[in-house]
Amino acid sequence: MNIKLQLKKTATDFNNYAKKYLSSHKEGTTLWDAMNYGVVNGGKRIRPFLIIELSKLLNIKKTNYMRLALATEFVHAYSLIHDDLPGMDNDDLRRGKLTTHKKFGEAVAILAGNSLLTLAFEILANPKTHQNNKIRVNLIANLAKMSGSTGLAGGQSLDLLYEKKRVSEKEIIKMHNLKTAKLFEFCMLSPLILSGKNTPLKQKEYQKYGKNFGLIFQATDDLLDYEGKKNITGKHTQKDLKKNKGSILKYKDSKEIRLYCKKLAKSATITSTAFSKSENIFNLLIHNIIGRVC
Repeated sequence: MNIKLQLKKTATDFNNYAKKYLSSHKEGTTLWDAMNYGVVNGGKRIRPFLIIELSKLLNIKKTNYMRLALATEFVHAYSLIHDDLPGMDNDDLRRGKLTTHKKFGEAVAILAGNSLLTLAFEILANPKTHQNNKIRVNLIANLAKMSGSTGLAGGQSLDLLYEKKRVSEKEIIKMHNLKTAKLFEFCMLSPLILSGKNTPLKQKEYQKYGKNFGLIFQATDDLLDYEGKKNITGKHTQKDLKKNKGSILKYKDSKEIRLYCKKLAKSATITSTAFSKSENIFNLLIHNIIGRVC
């Protein structure tokens, strides 16, 4: 199996779905244009990929899992729009294009991020996502928990705080867990909820994969900020260390980061009933992202 081709195909399918959804709900306002820009300006679509592939494994209907993938990617897009703002990372490039606030202004970008976040919950609340209201409420509750102060937003707040103080490696990994891994945990948990086949054992196994995947993704992101090339990453590099951000590079060199990631990948798959086989798409993906270049 060629994982890169599979990622590209799934990203294309998801992008077409997202564009169709956004065009069918077009409001004709500058705010909507900024929301659309923040979603469709590229991206690897790793989070939708995890949701889509796991949903296929669990025999979930496409009409249901594509809405789940869309809602999750809207949360991710919101976080990137806000992360790029002057008060956060102050970036003017994202995926090789102007960031949302550079194209539409800071105020509109803030509102676009807020609107994508609330739209995500609107999508999950709709019976088109699932007819069972208890399942929809469960999805909403978990996404809120994993994207709010006990998840993504909480991690972003630590990221800002750590620019101003000396922190331990343990604190940096905690920040990585909240800022990045929690949303990946949701990607692995939410199809289980949607399927109605959730069990404590499966939930523990799938969330462990999501957590470790997210820790690897953020560790390699720190490494790309240091070693990456602007023409490949699509954004300015070496900004994190210059701003004294809580980068894992403060405690591990390039080789040690790769070893750390390999241990996480092995831990998430070696004893897993669902992901242990080397040809399994989830096994391939978690090992593949260790060597990513963008």
